[in-house]
Amino acid sequence: MDILAVTDIHGRAEKVRELVGTGLAEDADLVLIAGDVTNFGGGNEALNVLKPLLEAGRKLYAVFGNCDGRDVPKVLEGLGVLAHDRRVQIDGLGIVGLGGSNRTPFRTIWEFGEDEIRKVLARNHRPGDLILSHVPPYGTKADLIRGGLHVGSRALREFIEEHRVPLVVTGHIHEARAVDRVGEAVIVNPGPLFRGYYAWITVKNEVEVELGRL
Repeated sequence: MDILAVTDIHGRAEKVRELVGTGLAEDADLVLIAGDVTNFGGGNEALNVLKPLLEAGRKLYAVFGNCDGRDVPKVLEGLGVLAHDRRVQIDGLGIVGLGGSNRTPFRTIWEFGEDEIRKVLARNHRPGDLILSHVPPYGTKADLIRGGLHVGSRALREFIEEHRVPLVVTGHIHEARAVDRVGEAVIVNPGPLFRGYYAWITVKNEVEVELGRL
């Protein structure tokens, strides 16, 4: 399966149109969006941002980020693309979604305690499922901020280690564009689409990742 993965659009609809213009969305079997569709915007903004991808006609799943408005999840659900706190499946591939982030000093819109993050994962995940999470796991290249601090979710990391998750698509930390591993899991932070970044992921017997830029 070929997956086009993006994150952190932050309301930049023109970047989505540019992405669709490359033909990548049409070539993908699945498009995954790891949150922050808007920049503290509401559902109407999210709909406008996603419209070009929806019109491309490929299967799409998304989680909301910590900077998405309170009504964004409802809009995603209405579009049939919401993956947060549920398990979705396409062509035998299971995906568990985790929106928002762990606690931050900034008290943004969607933040969860580590216990809640653990519960969301535990009640939805089945062996072999990949995880689509706005927040990255703790202690990886994907959660490293300037100054050398790791700010990802410890609960997510522990879950990955315990359940042999094959792939985690994440975002949230703009400067932490990376491909890394936690045990057997491949961790992919495509980098923010508002800066033109995306990832192309091929899932077969192994996971292959190519980081790209518009």
